[in-house]
Order: sequence, then structure tokens, then C-alpha cells
Amino acid sequence: MPLSPLDIHNKEFSKAFRGYQEDEVNEFLDQIIKDYEILLKDKKDLEERLKQTDERVGHFTTIEGTLQKSIVIAQEAAEEVRRNSQKEAKLIVREAEKNADRIVNESLTKARRIAMEIEELKKQSKVFRNRFKMIVEAQLDLIDTDDWESLMEYDVDTTTLDKLEDNNEDYRP
Repeated sequence: MPLSPLDIHNKEFSKAFRGYQEDEVNEFLDQIIKDYEILLKDKKDLEERLKQTDERVGHFTTIEGTLQKSIVIAQEAAEEVRRNSQKEAKLIVREAEKNADRIVNESLTKARRIAMEIEELKKQSKVFRNRFKMIVEAQLDLIDTDDWESLMEYDVDTTTLDKLEDNNEDYRP
């Protein structure tokens, strides 16, 4: 157990013949007591500072641990976000491919239907053209007949017709 300043102060030495000067020894002991008190006070201050420093180091160690955990959590969250983004991107691409396939298929179906309609219209226009050609040819044949010539040969007396017309008016109710 270390000495205290009080232990030093209360220390009694036995007296011997031709011993040390008692005043010098007491003066020296007083000086040792003062220095020892200062050392003990400094030691106590240093222990207090060490305790505070240990507490701060502990606090900073806790903060460091928390930060490391936060960094790990942030990295895991970032990785999760990246994975989710990749999944979402794949889903979007798949959906876009499905839509593109659907649009292409619909377009091909429409194109086939339109091509069939065009073929049908071509057939109908051929039929119409042939019928129209037949009608025009029939009309031309009618024009080329001799009946037109015989119609021109008829002589009609308009005076006789006028008389007949007047007679018919008399019989009308």
C-alpha cells in the first residue's frame, strides 16, 4: 500500500547519538510531503483524464461500430436496390418484348387482312370491268344495228297528229 502524505508527516524516527539535524530532516520531510501531495494530485488528475479519455474512446468505438453497421446496412440496401432495379428492368424488357410481339402479330394480321381485301377488290374490279365492258359493247352493238337506219326512214305527218290530238282532248273526262 502506497504511503500517504499523512504517513510521511506522522513518521517518527528514533533518536541516536550523532544523528541528523532534526530541523533539516523535518524541513526535508515537509518538502517531500508537498511534492508527494502534488504527485498524488497530478496522478489523480491524470487518472481522471484517462477515465474521461477511455469513456470518449469507448463512445467513439461505439460510434465507429454503429457507423460500420450503418455502412454495411447501406451497402446491403444499395445491393438490394440494384437487384430490384435489375429485376424491374428485366420485367420491363419482357413486357416490352411481349407488347412488341403482340404489335407485330397484330400488324401482320392486319397486313394479311388488307392484302386479302386488296385481292378481293382486284377480283371485284376485274368483274366490274368485264361487266362494264360487256354493257358498253352491248350498247355499241345496239347503236350499230340497222334499226336506227329504219327509224330515220319513217315519215310522220305532224298535221295528222295534231288532229288526232285534238280529237282525243274532246273525249277526255
